[in-house]
Amino acid sequence: MNFKALAARFALVVSCGLMTATPAAAQFWQCVTFARSVSGIEIRGNANTWWDQAAGRYERGHSPKAGSVLAFSPTSRMRVGHVAMVSKVVSDREVLLTHANWSRPGAVETNVRAIDVSDAGDWSKVKVWYGPQGDLGTSVYPTKGFIYSGHAPAGDTLDTQPSYQMASATRTVTATQRANAAQLATIQHGPTDPRGIFTLVNEAN
Repeated sequence: MNFKALAARFALVVSCGLMTATPAAAQFWQCVTFARSVSGIEIRGNANTWWDQAAGRYERGHSPKAGSVLAFSPTSRMRVGHVAMVSKVVSDREVLLTHANWSRPGAVETNVRAIDVSDAGDWSKVKVWYGPQGDLGTSVYPTKGFIYSGHAPAGDTLDTQPSYQMASATRTVTATQRANAAQLATIQHGPTDPRGIFTLVNEAN
């Protein structure tokens, strides 16, 4: 066997080995799967369909509440929209979001800032924390409003601590939410960004 043939066979063996050794964490979260898991709002499909799907099933509005899901409108850069759970209401124009697939593909960010920059103060335009900048991003994103889960605790806050780690089993409102939280708590964590901002996790379904 000549050198080129041997090299080709070696490369094939190595590539096959890498494929079988790829960690499960390579399967990253989509924003909709994660939002559904942590909020208990049972809507499926692309994020840009959530607002309309919620009509008649969940209360909707333009004031943030802990546990609600903020539905982002599609844009040229975000064609299927985005959804993010409100983990804490800081003020009328600032919340903390827990969401996935935003700053980095497949990554989960917990309790990151989002502010209302709309003229009317109706949360129709927002700026959101962007990891690579370590601050609010410069882009302004249009939103459709908040979809309320109906299970937010009194005071409009969830029992979560500010961090940039995986959302865990912190809500104890309903059996469904407890089950969702337990499912999330058993998910194997993937590699963490050196700055500790991102945690990659497996896709739940």
